[in-house]
Amino acid sequence: MRYDGDIMMARTQINLEAEVQRRVRQRASDMGMSLAEYIRRLVARDLGGPQAATNPAVVFDLGASSGSDVARNKDAMLVEAFASSGRKPRRRSA
Repeated sequence: MRYDGDIMMARTQINLEAEVQRRVRQRASDMGMSLAEYIRRLVARDLGGPQAATNPAVVFDLGASSGSDVARNKDAMLVEAFASSGRKPRRRSA
């Protein structure tokens, strides 16, 4: 159900064992979301409903660049990638 672009929600109360609640809260925290959002996603996945869009921020700070500069070296990186795959890069038309 949608109203004016926002999702209408119903409040639900559940009871969890203390240890289960602690673990669920920790898992949600590790994933950077609230306990409620974590449970909503679990229920949606179980029911086969639409998946919530993943927060794009989760892909930032995943690793070190080791000094690479994609903006400056992208052409050379593409040539190297194509050379290692055995494919020839296509020329762009101007």
